[in-house]
Amino acid sequence: MTRRLTRRKPRRTAARRRHKPASRSKSIAAAAVTAAELRALRQEIERRARPVRWNPNPEDVQKSVVQLVLTIVEFLRRLMERQAIRRMEQKTLTRKETEAVGEALMKLEETIREIGAKFGLTPEELNLDLGPLGKLM
Repeated sequence: MTRRLTRRKPRRTAARRRHKPASRSKSIAAAAVTAAELRALRQEIERRARPVRWNPNPEDVQKSVVQLVLTIVEFLRRLMERQAIRRMEQKTLTRKETEAVGEALMKLEETIREIGAKFGLTPEELNLDLGPLGKLM
């Protein structure tokens, strides 16, 4: 009695199955776009794609320095806020201390926004691109 060795066909798994392409009878509706809309879209894409980095441009040195300093101060404010929240949750702050810390952090945030507004900086601009590490905040 000899057994004949045959090669079995491998089962098709979900990963190996080939899907048929969608039927071409379905049409995709194209919306008309004006030239002005395309320009606005291009400007928005360029604005968002442009990394926010400190640029010591001679014309904008003052604004660039303010942006850098306010970014660092905002980063530190956020760290202090997280630490205050952590301490509140652990109940290592008294009510008086909690009120004082909260008020100080709110005033600091308001001051950062006011100084930024004087130099035409939005809160979104107070961030640094750290290259491969991503954004600071």
